[in-house]
Amino acid sequence: MQSTPARVDLSREELDQLLERVRGALNEEEFQKLSAALHTLSYVTELLQNRETTLQALRRLLCHVSTEKTEAVLREAGLETTPKPPKGDSEHTPSKGHGRNGASAYTGAKKVAVPHLTMKPGDACPGCSKGKVYPQKEPRTLVRVVGQAPLAATVYELDRLRCNLCGEVFTAQEPEGVGPEKYDETTAAMIALLKYGSGMPFYRLEKLEHLLGIPLPASTQWEIVEETAEVIKAARDELIRQAAQGEVLHNDDTSMRVLAMVREASDDRTGVFTSGIVSTQAGRKIALYFTGRQHAGENLRDVLDYRAGGLAAPVQMSDALSRNTSALPEGVAILLANCLAHGRRQFVEVAPSFPEACRYGLETLGDVYKYDAEARAAKLPPEERLRFHQQHSEPLMKTLQEWMQAQMAQHLVEPNSGLGKVITYFLRHWKGLTAFLRDAGAPLDNNICERALKRAVLHRKNALFYRTLHGSEVGDLFMSLIHTCELCEANPFEYLTELQRHATELAATPATWMPWNYREHLA
Repeated sequence: MQSTPARVDLSREELDQLLERVRGALNEEEFQKLSAALHTLSYVTELLQNRETTLQALRRLLCHVSTEKTEAVLREAGLETTPKPPKGDSEHTPSKGHGRNGASAYTGAKKVAVPHLTMKPGDACPGCSKGKVYPQKEPRTLVRVVGQAPLAATVYELDRLRCNLCGEVFTAQEPEGVGPEKYDETTAAMIALLKYGSGMPFYRLEKLEHLLGIPLPASTQWEIVEETAEVIKAARDELIRQAAQGEVLHNDDTSMRVLAMVREASDDRTGVFTSGIVSTQAGRKIALYFTGRQHAGENLRDVLDYRAGGLAAPVQMSDALSRNTSALPEGVAILLANCLAHGRRQFVEVAPSFPEACRYGLETLGDVYKYDAEARAAKLPPEERLRFHQQHSEPLMKTLQEWMQAQMAQHLVEPNSGLGKVITYFLRHWKGLTAFLRDAGAPLDNNICERALKRAVLHRKNALFYRTLHGSEVGDLFMSLIHTCELCEANPFEYLTELQRHATELAATPATWMPWNYREHLA
């Protein structure tokens, strides 16, 4: 019989120190695997020490969950579901993102106009010899894709001539357009986009470039992005100012690791978080990231310090955790809305144990989301969308509330059971969960912020940590600019490049160098 292993108490700091000691005996890839495995074990141990953590929650954490769609959840719970009627061919439209990409999808491609070599508009038709040819509105397009290194280098070999009498050496002039710096603006933009936009660690990019014959040490990459962050910092600061004026402010956070973080003696917090804030106003979206000891609510409070006076109270959308709200700056008020998707997910979690009750809850919320999709497809203004939900969704939510109240009042469900906790959550936060029925523009859920935080999670999964708090500030800056570009459908590589090239103009008028308007000011 295998003996029970001895218990060893080890803090995260001690674990990091042990890992650093063995780092020299492993290559970088082996070290990253060992570090990820041990930190996963540490995280799971912390979850097990939390008495509210269930086996089902651990299974969802460690195993892949394919979908939370109502039909799949109910089928897994053992309930038969009514299949959706197939759409006719006339009604079927392919989902976005499926099928081949046309030439118009290659927005970043270089375009080359190819004139006809033997003919021009107005020439006689060589086919019938009677008519004349005229230009078509749309040219025929050919798309050709080539591979290239993420960062390429050019070595200029300048001729040198030496006088055989006086010994003076004459060197050829540098070609026109060759700048004085070894690394130009596009280098910093590409490194930042790979690191903070795609989650590629510095060491991995170093290996890739080494294979391609371009030496680019990780330390050099850091120096490049650090210097660039200082140059374009004004753009991120302007994003914060404009985000504070938003009509809807989404916020949430996720855990992050910063190895060297100095805390005040009075600071009793042990966690480090990356907060995500997404501000929307008149269809424009801004994403912000903040890493440190503060929670999402505290970071949102700091952003609202920049809010102009006299504006209507914004809607704050978050889940119901207390750390997502905080005391607001004087003179600032908000309309609090809670994420309906978080409430729905609780039905998903207990569906195997309470299938029939969860079927009712999931299908009711599904109808509410169906009406919201219809309002979005019709592009209804906020006030019309509010009236639409009051007409169609409010009766559904009222019936759901009455059903929940009856379940508790008639003792049809045990309050401490899984379903009882779901119902208690809904009733306790009912006002926030139904804000979309009272406040114009209030969203149903916080999914846009959840998606934004995936960028920070991608960095955490690949790079595992920030070494210093200053490093996290640089990462937050680039993630804010890159994700805002994505939300505004701007090219982040071009944007970061142009910010560096126009650093003087950016410092003078940062509001004119935002992802949605910077092209208007390019020479």
